[in-house]
Amino acid sequence: MIAQLETRLDEGLNALSLTLDATARERLVQYVALLHKWNRAYNLTAVRDPNAMMTRHVIDSLTILPWVKGPRILDVGSGPGLPGMILAIVRPELQVSLLDSNGKKVRFQKQVVMELGLSNVTPLHERIEALSEDQQFDQITSRAFSSLNDFISLSRHVLADGGEWLAMRGRVDTDDVLPDDIEQIGSHDLSVPGDPGERHLVRAALRR
Repeated sequence: MIAQLETRLDEGLNALSLTLDATARERLVQYVALLHKWNRAYNLTAVRDPNAMMTRHVIDSLTILPWVKGPRILDVGSGPGLPGMILAIVRPELQVSLLDSNGKKVRFQKQVVMELGLSNVTPLHERIEALSEDQQFDQITSRAFSSLNDFISLSRHVLADGGEWLAMRGRVDTDDVLPDDIEQIGSHDLSVPGDPGERHLVRAALRR
């Protein structure tokens, strides 16, 4: 399985024109192996095949790298760590907090942090509403929110001055209406090598 995962990862990296060092590549493969192992008992993702996990979770998460600046990132509704864990693995200079209200998913995050030796990842077993305003983040990401408005409205109290939201979407939704004081600063089609599904990134920030 490991050799197949390495091949799938390298194909994805080549298609995205990304170069990673050996440590990052090894950790991404280890992440998928751990996710596959834990998923059999804890149902962390509907994706069962490890090769599909590499494409639909890891490579998918890497598609937003051109817009990731950090250094402080909050991943809301992170689940098993997507995209935040993946970003932290390939960009060790980032400080990434993974937020999820599901205890078994946060336990998995903590196991990954321990086994992969990630010093730049903080799993948080919380709801976004419970986070203190004292915790401020330069970028806030999510793959999980069905409503762009809800994602922004619920997390705006922890967005730092000059910060932005990175919302990964399955498609462009014309029903998405941003709050009046929020502006869309970017809209990007994402191409996930090996996955024909539609993917999209919306970037938003407070109006100046």
